[in-house]
Amino acid sequence: MSKRVSLTQYLVEQQRLHGHIPGQLRLLIEVVARACKRIAIAVNKGALGEVMGVAGTENVQGEVQKKLDIISNEVLIEANEWGGHLAAMASEEMDTIHTVPNRYPAGEYLLLFDPLDGSSNIEVNVSIGTIFSVLKKPNDDPNQIEPVSEADFLQPGSQQAAAGYCIYGPQSMLVLTVGDGVAMFTLDRETGSWVLTAENVKVPADTKEFAINMSNMRHWDTPVKRYVDECLAGQEGPRGKDFNMRWVASMVADVHRILTRGGIFMYPWDKREPDKPGKLRLLYEANPMSFLIEQAGGAATNGHQRILDLQPEKLHQRVSVILGSKNEVERVTAYHQEAKGG
Repeated sequence: MSKRVSLTQYLVEQQRLHGHIPGQLRLLIEVVARACKRIAIAVNKGALGEVMGVAGTENVQGEVQKKLDIISNEVLIEANEWGGHLAAMASEEMDTIHTVPNRYPAGEYLLLFDPLDGSSNIEVNVSIGTIFSVLKKPNDDPNQIEPVSEADFLQPGSQQAAAGYCIYGPQSMLVLTVGDGVAMFTLDRETGSWVLTAENVKVPADTKEFAINMSNMRHWDTPVKRYVDECLAGQEGPRGKDFNMRWVASMVADVHRILTRGGIFMYPWDKREPDKPGKLRLLYEANPMSFLIEQAGGAATNGHQRILDLQPEKLHQRVSVILGSKNEVERVTAYHQEAKGG
């Protein structure tokens, strides 16, 4: 791109030309972007910043927290706590919601985030990231401040006002949708600004790459085994083409690859925990990533229905995720429907 466009310039232009971004939403996205810049700096320092290793605590899911998990969570809370655009926040790392101190007029939006996705990769210097989702507060009467409850966050993903992620890798990048396509911004470390480097991002409908944790194959349901077996059969198999497998164990990194060049990502239900519908969190991971993928022309389902149509029942609800290139996602979903006899 010949002309350098900053994130702020991009948002102002979107607001002016298309009206997709109300003023409060624009301010909220800018605050999240600044917080992600701080997290990027902490990640980049690594051992020099004394941020490596475990914190000796567990999150609400019983997972051991890394120091950077806690640091990233605190950065996002502190950055958003006093902006007039926000009513409350929810984090994958916190048991319940965090309400923003009462003010007048009240904030119109709710922010959900996974502060540091893929934190198991911190010590091995592999790309990790921050995922975020923005919802409109159900009661946005500016003349009345009502307490925000967990129920306010339980909205289908189709109701998202914005979603995105920051990936901290060889370059730090912010990937964003406000419901009108997907744009990518790269952090210019010399100026400290997010610069537009790609817009109208599109995911190819077909692909030769799939991402899944193959070590769990013995636990998968029949439709997933069928799909992966067909991919592994290559040119001689029913698909008639060779596939490559990719798996980073960081959803941000895997989704970023798919947005960049296509592919399919699968984190399906398996038999190890049959009572849980999946591993990934609906509100903090599946919904924002599905919104991005759909806005880029891809598809996202839980194997049976569109993820963005799911009605959340609890704050930390889990879900099976199949997303990416449209034709491949539809194929895996069709295999699930056939297995059900539908």
